[in-house]
Amino acid sequence: MDPAGGCPHAANARLLAQGAVTPVILPGEVEGMAVLGHDALKEFLSHPDVAKNAQHFAALQAGEIPDGWPLKTFATVQGMTTADGVDHRRLRSLMSKAFTARRVEELRPRIEALTASLLDELEEAAAAGDGVADLRTHFALPLPMGVICELLGVDAGHHDRLHELSNQIVATDIGPEEATAANREMVEVLSAVAAARTESPGDDLTSALIAAREENGDRLSPHELIGTLMLTIIAGHETTLNLITNAVRALCTHRDQLALVRSGSASWADVVEETLRWDSPVSYFPFRYPTRDLRIGGTVIPKGTPVLAGYSAAGRDTSAHGPDAGRFDITRTDAARHLSLGHGAHYCMGAPLARMEATAALEQLFTRFPDLDLAVPESELPRHATFVGNSVQRLPVRLRG
Repeated sequence: MDPAGGCPHAANARLLAQGAVTPVILPGEVEGMAVLGHDALKEFLSHPDVAKNAQHFAALQAGEIPDGWPLKTFATVQGMTTADGVDHRRLRSLMSKAFTARRVEELRPRIEALTASLLDELEEAAAAGDGVADLRTHFALPLPMGVICELLGVDAGHHDRLHELSNQIVATDIGPEEATAANREMVEVLSAVAAARTESPGDDLTSALIAAREENGDRLSPHELIGTLMLTIIAGHETTLNLITNAVRALCTHRDQLALVRSGSASWADVVEETLRWDSPVSYFPFRYPTRDLRIGGTVIPKGTPVLAGYSAAGRDTSAHGPDAGRFDITRTDAARHLSLGHGAHYCMGAPLARMEATAALEQLFTRFPDLDLAVPESELPRHATFVGNSVQRLPVRLRG
């Protein structure tokens, strides 16, 4: 895997041509595997002999993974994404109260108001920049970050730093010292948030998690609390940020598809689903581990191997989406079959919220600025330096023609 990241699709196509499952070399010469094919990934994500807990990561348990390994946080952070069985169900039940259909729907007025306010700021930024502004910085980032931090009760003063630290934690090209420092500071910031909510509880998820007790009286452990906050902030804004960014890029470079929405032949929800399939906001997500030698897609994945879930590859798998899988088409009838929000027990709990945020963002953005377009050729947009997230670092747009 190229730790510098970049656009994954050409490499994905080459790998898929060789098979649905492939061996990969992770940073630090760590041997792993990636599941790329749609059907193979769907089977793998829900297989009963696949675990998330790093106690099943053979090389880690053998002491072969250094502390500064850039992907170590994904394996060792304590929370829903690294828990199995009873622990996973316990943690998920605590979080589920914040993401019920009713609770998410109650957020709609706030999301729509925040979207409108951010569009004002985007227009101000463009006015100061000769009509051009970075949509990612001024709009696609502060919307999901504002919503998830409001849910968690995180003060606005922490938002920018939490985003910077999230970027470092999901980066795959940084050195051991940087990786260790980013994780340490993230824990410090979130510990301060937890302390503030302990001292002054509010109507937020962090306060609820601190107060939560299971029927047996067990409180969420301190490590689980910080791990849950970390995962919720990273997953709750990075993925939606990439989703909005990728959708705007797709519509600007496929004006015929934008015209379909404007004519009523398709919906903004269709745009979101096709973007999730065609340009998944997460390219390769770490890690899952077979608890026994496991044959998936005709290939044996040895017990204890760290496995990447190849969401961006599965989204363009021609065996699942047809020979035109590489084409952005919002009228595609199989778009909802994508796996970009997961599958099985670890399906993304925040999926309804992400969909609502992205739909509101796109509808208001293109209604207010119908001639919005990229200010530079798409090929010049700098990509993220990671093979985990899939998007660009900046998105300069011209709001009016």
